[in-house]
Parts: sequence; C-alpha cells; structure tokens
Amino acid sequence: MQTEGTLLLRRSDVAELLSLNECIDAVEEIFRRQGQGKVPVPGILGVKAPRGGLHVKAGLLPGDRSYVVAKLNTNFPENGPQFALPTIQGVIVLYDAENGSPLALLDSMEVTIKRTAAASAVAAKYLARMNSSVATLCGCGQQGRAQLRAVHAVRPLKKVYVFDRDERAARNLALECAVELRLEIEVVRNPRRAIQQSDICITCTTSREFLVRKEDVSPGTFIAAVGADDENKQEIEPSLLASAKVIADSSEQCCTIGDTHHAIAQGLMREEDIYAELSEIVAGQKPGRTSEEEIIIFDSTGIAIEDAVAAAMVYEKANEAQLGESFNFAG
Repeated sequence: MQTEGTLLLRRSDVAELLSLNECIDAVEEIFRRQGQGKVPVPGILGVKAPRGGLHVKAGLLPGDRSYVVAKLNTNFPENGPQFALPTIQGVIVLYDAENGSPLALLDSMEVTIKRTAAASAVAAKYLARMNSSVATLCGCGQQGRAQLRAVHAVRPLKKVYVFDRDERAARNLALECAVELRLEIEVVRNPRRAIQQSDICITCTTSREFLVRKEDVSPGTFIAAVGADDENKQEIEPSLLASAKVIADSSEQCCTIGDTHHAIAQGLMREEDIYAELSEIVAGQKPGRTSEEEIIIFDSTGIAIEDAVAAAMVYEKANEAQLGESFNFAG
C-alpha cells in the first residue's frame, strides 16, 4: 500500500524499520551494482558556515522502482558542549524518479549511522584477514557503537581495545557492548600499543590531526578510516596512507575531503595511487587482499548511494507497515 502525499518519518521510525544486518546486505549489493556500472555516479555539494557546514549528497537509485535521493546533513563539531545538540543533524528526501514527486522526508541520523557502519563492515568482509580477532576502536560515540557491531557481524572478534578522548565515553561503550556482543573490551588511554596488537583498526572521531601513526601499524592490518568527512579532519598519518593499499568509497571524495587528501596535499600520493574503489572490489573487478602482510586502508567519506539504498528500504517498509505520517506539501 502506498501512502498519499509525502511520508514523514521520525528517527524512532527509521530505527524500528532499518536493522544493521539488513543495511549491511543492502550496502554490499549497491556497491556491487555500482561496480558493475548499473548505478550512476552520485553528487555532493558543500556549504561552509562559521562553526560548521552543510553537505548535500544526492544520487539516483535504479530498480523496479527508481528513486532520486538527497541527504542534507549539517556538521557542527562544537554542538555538544555549546548547545547540547548532536554534531550531525539532517534529513533525507526520497523522490519518485519517474515524476519527481517527494515520496518521503525522514530524519537522517539513523540512516547515516547505520549505512556508515555497514560500509565498514562490507570493506572488512573483503579486505580484513579472515582470522582477524583483535580490533582497536578510536571514537566511542554512537558511530563507534555501530561500527563495532557491524564489523563484529562480518569478522567475529574476541578482543577489542577502545579509545576516546572522553574516557567516560569509552567506559560506557565498553560496559554496554561487552555484554551485548559477548566481547572482551579494554579501555585504553593511548591507542598506539593497542593498534600494534590489532588485526583491525576503526577510526570514527572528529580529530583534526592524525592519531594512527605508520610506526604503530603492524603488517596485515585493516584500517577503516571513517571520521574524515571534510578537508579539515584527519585520522591517518599521510605517510601511512602513501605506503598502504588504499581503497576508497569514492576516489573523488577521498581526494577532496577524506584522509587521502592530506597525503596528496603533502605530495606523498596522487589520485592514481588509490588502488580501487570498494565497488570494484565487491563487483570482483579487482582483487582485494592479495597477501596476509599488506596493510589496507578503507578511506570512507560516505557516499550518496549508501544513503539512497537505506532510505528506499525504510520507505518501502514504512508503507508496508503503515508507519509514519502523511503530509501534502501542495495543500
């Protein structure tokens, strides 16, 4: 049953309708389709404000029913201490690709958290060593929790080190996720030694200077670099990127706003040095890991097709469940 007008969905609605495992499967499939050339290249637009900014990510999602999807997210890093607001806030608009009708307007937070974690999980599935069992997580907010759950779903872990500049955040995550995921989780005050002992490293911070150093990464490590989503953020030492196999979610975005762009700015890399986009790996166009010793970095800036496939799933499930409220903008 299709709702008349535009369906309005709260974050709680999205959370109820979109499971992390479903999101992982959907993101993997959309990367495969992109790698096969079945999904057009998405677009991005950014606008700066004095204390933050707005980015718009838009894409076309072909299928039995096609959608045009646009996500509008603001990113204001000082929101927490200054206004008791989330750093990231936004909405997603889902349009009918046949006639441009706005089908749904939904809160973007839950989609952003889960699709970002899902992309890391897909990357870990194809790029982390099969026997990976120890991970370090840098950044213990909501995204950190989702990242841990998602990566653990594809590479069952035994031990996790967690680090956050706010040690209370790290302790809260450890208490919550150790029971939920049946994991040994240790809070560390400095991630360097933890990274040295890990098969997987996940960074999802708002850092403006690198915290993962080349000298601290052991051969064979897989790194999901998630936090750098504008040109001022940085988590990975440029020389480490230059010496590793780099997989991008979008080469263009990673060279503009991802960790890779810092290595390029220092003259240590060129865009051509990016080994592949994740879509090429998932579609089987290029091999992923080719040795147990190589260090692989997934530079994840977040792309519109991830938002599109998750939002479309939420919209279709909401229609089936008759969830949300209908609003007529033309009325």
